[in-house]
Amino acid sequence: MDLLVVGTVAFDDVETPLESVKDVLGGSATYFSYAASFFTTVHLVGAVGDDFPQEHLELLGAQGIDFSGVKRIAGKKTFHWSGKYMGAMNAAETLDTQLNVLADYRPELPESYKTTPYVFLANGEPVLQLSVLDQLKENALVVCDTMNLWIDTAPDRLREVLQRVNGLVINEDEAIMLTGRPNILEAADAILGMGPGFVIIKRGEYGSYLRCSEGQFAIPAYPVTSVKDPTGAGDSFAGGVMGSLAAAGATDFASLKKAMAYGTVTASFNVEEFSLGRFQQIARSDLDRRYQEFVEYVSF
Repeated sequence: MDLLVVGTVAFDDVETPLESVKDVLGGSATYFSYAASFFTTVHLVGAVGDDFPQEHLELLGAQGIDFSGVKRIAGKKTFHWSGKYMGAMNAAETLDTQLNVLADYRPELPESYKTTPYVFLANGEPVLQLSVLDQLKENALVVCDTMNLWIDTAPDRLREVLQRVNGLVINEDEAIMLTGRPNILEAADAILGMGPGFVIIKRGEYGSYLRCSEGQFAIPAYPVTSVKDPTGAGDSFAGGVMGSLAAAGATDFASLKKAMAYGTVTASFNVEEFSLGRFQQIARSDLDRRYQEFVEYVSF
């Protein structure tokens, strides 16, 4: 089944202990859509400025991503993020964020997008996520992401979003911040009480954790020998998860567990190169091969 993602398309400046790059293609929806496109047809909604190269959109289009929902706004510049990783590169230090085109952007879904069966609201301001939810019709599964900024500055709006979605993907620190609970087990139960039918908590190098009415499930991260750039890993994970679910046309417990494994191996490729560099070198068969390796790795 088709998959819709609404989020950011951006330029990134990234500094790691190994290398630094400037003005590379980034953004939550960019990483998500490319990751999910290995599994199903993806429709992308976002905004860019005059400075955004057409070649970047064509790169997405060559992967089969429908970018007709990406709006180019005249007289504006594209969202730009700068970050730095140190040591083991477990987390980025944000050096600069330039909202640019996103400062007053309000996503408008093409009519044909409104009934897309599977929907992902990438990290963004809750009021914008609510505006997208108001436009959706007859969707099978709607999942969202969020971050500490919105938990801190827009908690009430975020709670409204959580009451209207089927699932939440969130990292460990944010889950604890959102709920005020001391660990992910208690945090996950508290999040289910806020509305979502399931929650997936991302734990970086420690893997991920699923909680839903049918039970709980945890898997480790895929062991990667050389991490070059962690930017977009969480979005790639979510893209793999949602892509797998959309391809299966299912949301049951077994499908969620399998989707988490596919999300894990998808993210493992992402961190091996800057921007979409590693994704451009692989095919679905590479994901399937690493998935089978991962299954053997976690079985006992």
